Amino acid sequence: MAEITLNVRQLQAFAEVGYQVAAGAGAHGAMTALREVVPVDAYEFVAFDPATGRHESVVSDGHRRVDGDAAEEYTGLEAYRTAMATRRPVVMPEPGTELYFRRHLAPYGWRAGLTAPLFLAEGRYTGLLHLAARDAFPALTGRLVTAVSPMLAHVTDLTRCVIDPVGLPPGFRAVAFDRAGISREVPGRPVSEVLRDDPAMPAYARAFIDSRELGRHGLWLDRSGQWHETRLLRAGVGYQGSLQGAVVAERPCSLPYDLTGREVDVLTRVAAGDSNPQIAAALVLSVRTVTTHLEHIFAKLACDSRTRLTTKALAEGLCRLDV
Repeated sequence: MAEITLNVRQLQAFAEVGYQVAAGAGAHGAMTALREVVPVDAYEFVAFDPATGRHESVVSDGHRRVDGDAAEEYTGLEAYRTAMATRRPVVMPEPGTELYFRRHLAPYGWRAGLTAPLFLAEGRYTGLLHLAARDAFPALTGRLVTAVSPMLAHVTDLTRCVIDPVGLPPGFRAVAFDRAGISREVPGRPVSEVLRDDPAMPAYARAFIDSRELGRHGLWLDRSGQWHETRLLRAGVGYQGSLQGAVVAERPCSLPYDLTGREVDVLTRVAAGDSNPQIAAALVLSVRTVTTHLEHIFAKLACDSRTRLTTKALAEGLCRLDV
């Protein structure tokens, strides 16, 4: 059996794992560095998606194929529960893992397997790292993998959207949605609970994803009666941004220009190109009442035509978002 010894060169390679993850090189960059310390012939990263509660194989190297069922199958083993409880790798084959080993490792010629749970430094679980080798692992392998697991955990962190939310000013809280309506956190932004918990928001985000718009900006009235300045941006979500999605961001606000809620509704219809009779029919108002609202809106926004009014409303996000 080989023994692991740490010299200066290997310590540098060990530190390189963290650097590769932080620099965005991801799984392959990190494992290239780790292989300077640990003899690994094959590896597989399995991500845990808290939005669905399931595990999914996301990156592998050295395997002829990745068996999608294997990710979930392993979580049903007692070895998985032991690893989660101790936060330490489990070596295979050991009692309780023999069938899994024969099915998923032995056919490829591997004689040893090791599976490590991946927890971020803050304690959040993100997935698993499976290692395989043609010979038994050296004695210190488990300890070394445990030491780097908080860095490797970032590789399988599916709660983070792969997005740089350009155009979001400070103070906005946000949530990302994919087309299936699954919500995820947005890096660098506090979670908007009011968006996440609104039952209509996933469908609204999906409609935006399916539109041709690159972004949307407007006013949203939540179920408690609070107005929010709200923005939508296209985003890639999930592992390496592989899913179409949208970031929805908001911050509470008072209505600008001393507008009333009804005036916002009228202004929104004007920006959509509706005539006064059409606005009256849509909002169940008289044409005279609509005309009065428009007179107030023209005065408050200092506009002298519907064209200028529309341009200002769209540019400054003064229209109501129909969530």
